Amino acid sequence: MFLQTVYNFAGAGEQVAFDIFRFDADGKIAEHWDNLAAKRGPNPSGHTQTDGCDSLEDLDKTETNRELVKNFLHDVLQGKAPEKTPLYFDGDTYIQHNTGIADGLTGLGAALEALGKQGIQMVYSDIHQILAQGNYVLAVSEGTFGGRPTSYYDLWRVRNGKIAEHWDVMEPIADKETWRNQNGKF
Repeated sequence: MFLQTVYNFAGAGEQVAFDIFRFDADGKIAEHWDNLAAKRGPNPSGHTQTDGCDSLEDLDKTETNRELVKNFLHDVLQGKAPEKTPLYFDGDTYIQHNTGIADGLTGLGAALEALGKQGIQMVYSDIHQILAQGNYVLAVSEGTFGGRPTSYYDLWRVRNGKIAEHWDVMEPIADKETWRNQNGKF
């Protein structure tokens, strides 16, 4: 099971999180993964990290939508065929919930260009999980952001075979010496 929520751990301030739970045969939680980021104000298009469409649809298209996102990750985010980017979207119709990115492919392109001008690279090196149900697909990936090891949780809503909406939580991966268990982030 995966979900998005807002936490306030021990007064640390509000954080937006994606949680993943694996249940055992008795229906008890057996394993948990998460990614957290500070809750921030609306992005340039007025969307927050948690608003947007929440209607579960197209259950019969779960595997097709999972494959679409898997291919998008490979082609675009891992940079194997970036020229295919427009094929994954319905023109410039794309709702973005990242706090620093405006809607549409134009907003995404402008944000990536601004990062590039600052010498900041966003690299997706490994895809660990792609979870899907109907029109929602959550990808758990690893890479670097500005050279720092980073965990990416990206949630996409798919509509009519195209990526229609995106939420994300990026979290730096802690140094192994600071871990409180040896399970790892992934």
